[in-house]
Amino acid sequence: MAELTPKQIVAELDKYVVGQQEAKRAVAIALRNRYRRSLLSKELQEEVTPKNIMMVGPTGVGKTEIARRLAKLVDAPFIKVEATKFTEVGYVGRDVESIIKDLVEVSIRIVKRKRYETVKEQAAAMAEERILDILSNEKKKPDTKNNPFQMIFGAPSLPAAEKETEEQKQQRMTRREELAYQLRSGVLEDQRIEIEVEDNSGIGIEIAGMSSEINMGEMFSGILPQKTKTRKVTVKEARKILEAQAADELIDMDEVIETAVARAEQFGIVFFDEIDKVAGKNAGHGPDISREGVQRDILPIVEGSTVNTKYGPVKTDYMLFIAAGAFHVSSVSDLLPELQGRFPIQVNLKPLAKEDFVKILTQPENALLKQYAALLSTDGVNLEFGEDAIEAIAEYADRCNHMQENIGARRLHTILEGILNDISFNAGDVYPPVNMHIDRAYVQNHIEKELAESDLSKYII
Repeated sequence: MAELTPKQIVAELDKYVVGQQEAKRAVAIALRNRYRRSLLSKELQEEVTPKNIMMVGPTGVGKTEIARRLAKLVDAPFIKVEATKFTEVGYVGRDVESIIKDLVEVSIRIVKRKRYETVKEQAAAMAEERILDILSNEKKKPDTKNNPFQMIFGAPSLPAAEKETEEQKQQRMTRREELAYQLRSGVLEDQRIEIEVEDNSGIGIEIAGMSSEINMGEMFSGILPQKTKTRKVTVKEARKILEAQAADELIDMDEVIETAVARAEQFGIVFFDEIDKVAGKNAGHGPDISREGVQRDILPIVEGSTVNTKYGPVKTDYMLFIAAGAFHVSSVSDLLPELQGRFPIQVNLKPLAKEDFVKILTQPENALLKQYAALLSTDGVNLEFGEDAIEAIAEYADRCNHMQENIGARRLHTILEGILNDISFNAGDVYPPVNMHIDRAYVQNHIEKELAESDLSKYII
């Protein structure tokens, strides 16, 4: 984060999101302010809180993508939630505190992944030794750690007849070295072996009003010994499983949880989508009855409160909250005044025009045309789009969004699926590589009929 200035953050976002410079500037400043805050004294850090952002704009213009790419840029804990999925306390459904619990889980996964990278080589060596033990059928040494009897009286010694001679030991070591060579050269990858894995199956109990089931196995994991089961897998699969087990043994989970909670508190980003759907002052029946209640429940989370999780209390005071909505029917002023005040930065995202669609199709690193070309290349079809074809697709997308619902860039998915339907269907039967050039005529032949049908709709009452 220290290396990314606001201009560099915007430049990174430009690689994936077309236009919307105002929104990009706002999130770039918010992100940089987090780094600036970390350089302040402890006393001043506690006084400086993030300035939450409200994004207003039609669907499909890049609101979610900006927030998602921002979090990915700095590897920050990020969670996207639909505001409409939550209900106020007292109703059956998800409560807003589950947002913070889910964010902590995301943060733990990020920290664990980083810790795994540091012990990767050591875990691989441990996994290899375990596979060699299995392949050479070596007997495991008596486990005195979990056997109270042997902890007191010691492990029974082997009878004299069963003691290994020097010659047997030499043969065993030679056999192990041979297996190690075969294992490292990949000869044994498809050989099946039996390994022990944790038995995570437990009894799940669902309680009304709670967002998820309670796993009884997880509840008593600290009291009851961990159950295991035997699985027969290939050496290749066993290596992955045993490396993960070894990594879990090598990393300190208490330290991981402590770091992850602190990371979620200081750098977590929560993205509230469809916030406009819970706006509205007129209380009605059915789902509408809890709209204002959901806002009241969101308010303390955004203001700054402490949420109790299974990993301990988590403070939300310094998390960055980004809310987004189209606000076609309602407006930002329909939200609770207290909630409006917690989103001091409001940015308006512009609807996409034909020129924007052309850029979306070609410029981003994950551009749609690049995605479709890569997909079809796996079946031997080399797909090329002419500039006139791209222009025609953009014109059609813009026209459809004006005549029908404006769904922004999502309209391009519908159009491209229609244009490439025949090619995608027949590509699996193409064996030699085939070059396919898409021009304006090809685009018009496949979409003009749909466009004519859309035009007729305005004459139907």
